[in-house]
Amino acid sequence: MNKNREELINGNMFTLLLKLSIPGIIGMLVIGLYSLCDAIFVGKLVGETALGAVSIASPYTFINNCIAVLIGVGSSSILSRAIGAKNDKVVNKVLGNLIVCVLTLSLAVTVLGYIFAGNLLRFSGAKGDILELGIEYLRITYIGSFFVNFSQSANMLIRGEGKMKEAMGIMILGAVLNIILDPIFIKVLGLGVAGAAIATVIAQIIQAIVTFMYFKCNKSIIPVNKFEFASDLMPEILSVGGAAAMMQFMYLIQQTALYKITSKYGGDEQLVLMGIALRVLMFTFIPIWGMGQGLQPIVGMNFGAKKYDRVKEAVKIFSIASTILIGVLWAFYMIQPKVVLGWFINDKALIESGYSLFRIMFLTFPVSGVIVMAMTFFQSIGKGGQSAVIIILKQVLLFMPIAIILTKFIGIKGTWAASAVTDSIVFLVSLILLAIEFKKLDKIK
Repeated sequence: MNKNREELINGNMFTLLLKLSIPGIIGMLVIGLYSLCDAIFVGKLVGETALGAVSIASPYTFINNCIAVLIGVGSSSILSRAIGAKNDKVVNKVLGNLIVCVLTLSLAVTVLGYIFAGNLLRFSGAKGDILELGIEYLRITYIGSFFVNFSQSANMLIRGEGKMKEAMGIMILGAVLNIILDPIFIKVLGLGVAGAAIATVIAQIIQAIVTFMYFKCNKSIIPVNKFEFASDLMPEILSVGGAAAMMQFMYLIQQTALYKITSKYGGDEQLVLMGIALRVLMFTFIPIWGMGQGLQPIVGMNFGAKKYDRVKEAVKIFSIASTILIGVLWAFYMIQPKVVLGWFINDKALIESGYSLFRIMFLTFPVSGVIVMAMTFFQSIGKGGQSAVIIILKQVLLFMPIAIILTKFIGIKGTWAASAVTDSIVFLVSLILLAIEFKKLDKIK
């Protein structure tokens, strides 16, 4: 523990950027492959209708993401600061509390999600074959709720202690299994959409087992003590993790609204295109989240050690690096949108009609790097409120009115343009909040 702590609070910041971010990016990209591979295999091996079903069901899987990040991000933030402050009492409580919380919440999602899957999809505008296939996919996904939630939230603890390579390796295992199993269950066994969901659940079960064994075999500084609820940790877990969970929940609301508006103004073809664009959008966010995972233990431990200059330095360096990274992907999307759409569907006419809309959605995407680093910074120092402000503005308060107004005035193009307009405004708000907090750190110092 001491060696890792000393490196994070005294090591060269650029070296730490590379050491923590590269495994973090790879690990988060691997998580994104679950959803992306399901869409690619379903679209190519089954057809556009099946892809539409998986896409319209996808936002409701964020319910599980909400649980994972609520407990995982909150626990990881507490863990990093406890390590920085050398508080072993808190470190010893974290894992047992995480398992109890995740199990309780996951059981609720499994039962309620299975019962109300059809109601959720009808609310999004699904009907006919898309509705029936979507229900099948969503119910199977909810059966595996505990395994996906434990895998993701416990992996955040591994990253919170600075073990980015170990966290990455476990996630790669799950993703590789999913990629292998997808075509087997979808095509070879002829299970179609259900096969994609089954493959994902099996991969997550194996990943959950490997994750638990990582802690059980003493490869972590976090002990596997009694599985018991730690009420003294929960207020801060809910405060910090709540902001991150809110973002996942807001994604659910945002994407559900987008599908509903798209279904009303654009029909099934636009629904398929929007499903592809949103999956690419989420996948492109993942490298930024990976860099955020690298930033979190640096900020948390240095804040706990009261090294505020290094906290500010880390946020600045990671913000610049994330903007450059996302700019490379953004340039490819702008230059070759037809290629990206072609990864998912074979219909050339649909690709031709959709590539310009795809460009509109991604127009201002590079500013997302600063937005995510700002949210990560506030979560890492235990200030979930500021992070929540950014999230609510981005996902609901600004996005929803902008999407509705633009769609009414300029038609379906307005639906696609809402993300770009919203991100530009939230970027400016994030810069202001960072400047205010940095001044407070200077006064404390």
